Amino acid sequence: MALASLAALGLAIFLGFVKKMNTGLLCTALALLVGRLAGISDDEIIRGFNYSLFLMLLGVTYLFGLAEMNGTLALLSKKIVALSGRRTYLVPIVMYLFATILSALGPGTIPTAAIMMVFGMTLAKEMNINPAMLGAIIFLGAAGGGMSPLAATGIIGLNLCGEFGLTGIEEPLLVNGVLSSTVYAALVYFAFGGYRLRSDIVLHLADTPSFARQQIITLIGIAGMVVLVLFFHINVGLASFGVAAILSFLNVSDETAALRRIPWGTLLLICGVGVLMNVIILTGGIDLLSDALASIMSDSTAVSILGITAGVLSWFSSTSGVVMPTLIPTVPHILSQMGSSANPVEWVTAITMVSNTAGISPLSTGGALALAAYSAEGGLKDGELDRLFMRMFFISAAGVVSLSVLAYFGLYRWLL
Repeated sequence: MALASLAALGLAIFLGFVKKMNTGLLCTALALLVGRLAGISDDEIIRGFNYSLFLMLLGVTYLFGLAEMNGTLALLSKKIVALSGRRTYLVPIVMYLFATILSALGPGTIPTAAIMMVFGMTLAKEMNINPAMLGAIIFLGAAGGGMSPLAATGIIGLNLCGEFGLTGIEEPLLVNGVLSSTVYAALVYFAFGGYRLRSDIVLHLADTPSFARQQIITLIGIAGMVVLVLFFHINVGLASFGVAAILSFLNVSDETAALRRIPWGTLLLICGVGVLMNVIILTGGIDLLSDALASIMSDSTAVSILGITAGVLSWFSSTSGVVMPTLIPTVPHILSQMGSSANPVEWVTAITMVSNTAGISPLSTGGALALAAYSAEGGLKDGELDRLFMRMFFISAAGVVSLSVLAYFGLYRWLL
């Protein structure tokens, strides 16, 4: 049954990729089938649905849906980029820093990338900036900041680690995530000649509109949510709902439209995979997978093998919804099996950040957002979109390889 549960996960990933079905819904259905065959009760199967995680993700995405619908986030990003003035070579750097900070404050990787990619690809077209470079740098910033305990990826990682007793790692997980993204973003920036960028088109701060009353209130609300979480230790989901309720009461945004913006499919994906992962754990599937990985690892190669495995999986499935719930629970078992004294945070970061970097591929969400935003600009030359597709995939593949190699040399333990 351990092998059957792992096969069910593989089948869900395969069908999700090939048939474009929601992997979480498939996992929930397969959890029922495998669980019944293994003699697991319905109550035990249902316990795999992480209600706390669902509430946190729902609250955060709803709050930032309100901020997105009234234009607060888009205008804020324009004002930040305008600070670079005529120094075009600073645009990718400013976009990276802003994506990192914005993502860390709560929207997380995908919402931040979605918000900034539209504006970023417009800049790429108007200012003759390589869209593959700028798209990759924006996504890397969003991914690094997404390791924050306020953002979805960070919340998911902390929850998964907490399930096997690894707690109090909020700061090292975020620092390691930002380090990983910064290192690879710098490599992309210099490899594509970002430091040589010049343009006659300048975005002036004075040319951007002032924040409206609703947008100012929204920014104050977001700042309040951050204060409640960081200084009063209120659950990020509950704090987000509280602030969102006040913003809705003050009519600063379209509540109905914000509810529609909630990525329900993603929430069901993440929590649905958790239902099957619970069955896999109960049937001994995690032990079986851990033993298989441990058999080909040594102390020095373990972090790189985990990174490459996560990266390859991420080309065909979701980082936060599938890769992290599948591989992070194996960490304590592999450490125990190998008798290794490695810091588990190093391995968790490698799994998360290498798989996030794979997300730059157009086959994944990050690259797909860049392609969609750039194609929407219109006026493309023949073959331009195909070249962008290949460049994004190359950056993704190079990132998986280079970060896994750097992990071998201790990238993820430098700051631990």
